[in-house]
Amino acid sequence: MLDKNRITDVFFDLDHTLWDFEKNSALTFEKIFMELNIDLQLEDFLRVYDGINHHYWKLYRENKISQKELRHQRLIQSFQAIDYAFDPQNIDSISDQYLLHLSTFSNLFEGAISLLQELQNQYNLHVLTNGFELVQHHKIKNSGLSSYFRNIFTAEKVGYKKPHPFIFEYAMEQSNSEAHKSLMIGDSLEADILGALGVGMQAIHFNSHNEPLHDFCPVVKNLKEIRAML
Repeated sequence: MLDKNRITDVFFDLDHTLWDFEKNSALTFEKIFMELNIDLQLEDFLRVYDGINHHYWKLYRENKISQKELRHQRLIQSFQAIDYAFDPQNIDSISDQYLLHLSTFSNLFEGAISLLQELQNQYNLHVLTNGFELVQHHKIKNSGLSSYFRNIFTAEKVGYKKPHPFIFEYAMEQSNSEAHKSLMIGDSLEADILGALGVGMQAIHFNSHNEPLHDFCPVVKNLKEIRAML
């Protein structure tokens, strides 16, 4: 059960929580496939890419692959899954163009801005993300989110990825907060929710991609539900 009266600081994940990764990613691939003359059905590619991307991000946060392997293998495996003949020499270019353009798109989940507007008057707000440092800062700036957050903590900058306890503890220390006063809101049960609960934080699971239901913490399907809890 959430104890809102103790909360002073709220930490948000970014991708799949505030920033609509799937929508922005689809627009990015549409743009670069056109620019690089990659002739394939975008819908076919996206159908396999989302799951493959989640899989490789899991390997990355478990330190089983490098950032470069994440960036390359999610593309290679997606092309192979739809039997698209690609030139391996182009993977670097596609990966670079993807990261270059991804943060230029600014679609947020419905209710993101209104939620932040209401919460910022009551709590200290921060971002705690496993995403890449430069890309995440660009996403936040281009989406008009910068003014809402006191701190932006990325795994790349901190040196540890969620759900490792260090990144949560570091973020709280730098924010002058304590675990029992801190709330984590994120989309990943493993990385955000269990990671936060493991260090004594409270949590709300924004289940944006239909993870299995659980009773570790409150689970919501849209951001509007969160305001009623705080």
